[in-house]
Amino acid sequence: MVDKVTSLQVALRAGVSQSAVSRVFTPGASVSSKTAQKVRKAAEELGYRPNILARSLITGKSRIIGLVVSYLENQFYPEAIEKLSNALQEQGYHVLVFMAAQDDAATHSVIEELLDYQVDGIITASVGMTSDLTERCDSAGIPIVMFNRLQDDDRLSGVSSDNVAGGRKVAEFLLRGQHDRIGHIAGWEGASTQRDREAGFVMGLADGARSLHSRISGAFKYDAATDAARRMFAGTDRPDAVFVANDHMAFAVMDVLRFELGLRIPQDVSVVGYDDVTLASWPSFNLTTVRQPANRMVSETVSILLSRIDDKNAEPRRVALDGPLIVRGSARLPKGWKT
Repeated sequence: MVDKVTSLQVALRAGVSQSAVSRVFTPGASVSSKTAQKVRKAAEELGYRPNILARSLITGKSRIIGLVVSYLENQFYPEAIEKLSNALQEQGYHVLVFMAAQDDAATHSVIEELLDYQVDGIITASVGMTSDLTERCDSAGIPIVMFNRLQDDDRLSGVSSDNVAGGRKVAEFLLRGQHDRIGHIAGWEGASTQRDREAGFVMGLADGARSLHSRISGAFKYDAATDAARRMFAGTDRPDAVFVANDHMAFAVMDVLRFELGLRIPQDVSVVGYDDVTLASWPSFNLTTVRQPANRMVSETVSILLSRIDDKNAEPRRVALDGPLIVRGSARLPKGWKT
C-alpha cells in the first residue's frame, strides 16, 4: 500500500512553508500567484490531494451546502439546481443534494441527516419547514434559505418571484383579451407559490369585476393536471381561458385540450402558465407564461446564505423578485397588443 502524500512533502518539494500549502488549497485564502503555482506544480508531481474533512475539523467549516428538493419532475428545478450548484462552487462550496417527499416527516428526516454531515448551510427548494425543524437548525447555528418558497416565520430567509404580481399580470392579460369564462388549475395547496399566484390572479380578476369560472387542483403534477383538464373541460360550459399554476402542468393541459378533446389553442381556449422553463419556448408548446427570474433568484439566495454563514447575527431576509409575462402563441392577444 502506497502511503498518502502529505502537505509537508508538498511544502518541501515546492520550497515553501506547510501553512502556504494549506492557504493554496483553502478557498478565499490570501496567497501569491507565484507561490500558488509552485505549490500546485509540486502537488501534481507528487499526486497530492488535500484532506477536505480534516481541514473542516480544524476550521469548523465543511464548505458543504445541503440542498433539499422534493421532486425534479418540474423542469424549473433541475435548471435552478444547476445554477445554484455552479454559483456556490464559484464561492468555494460544494453541494450535497437530498430528495425529500412533500411531507413534514420526510423533510425533518432529511434535514436531520444533513445536520449530521456538518453542512455550513441549507437551501430548501419546493419543501416547507415546520416550526420545530426551524428551531432545531437555528439552535445548531445552521442558516437556511428557502428557494422559490416563502414562509411566515421571521427566522427563515426566502427568495421567490413575486407570485402575487405574476398572478395579477395573467388576469389582466386574459381580461384584456376579452375572455369571459376564465378557469384556474391550481398547484399543491400547501405551497406558498400556489397560494400567492392564485391570490394575485383572483385579485386581478376582481379588479375587472370578474371571478373564477372554475377551479381544480393539479397539485403541480403532470398526471393530476391531466385529470384536472379532463374534468374542467368535459362539459359544454367550459372555460375559454385557463391559468395553470406552472408550466409543467400547463404542458399536460395543452396535450389534453389538443389531442384528447380536439380543441384549438388559442382559438378555442387560451392557456397561460408560470415559470418559463425551456420547453415553454419550443414550437410544440409556444406557451405564454410568467417568467421566474431564475438567475436573480439564485444570486439572491447565494448572497443571503453566505452572508448568514459569515455573520451568525445577520438578519433573515425575504425577497420577492418581479418577473415579466412572456407572450407567445398559446393565448389570444388583446386588441392592439404589441409583441
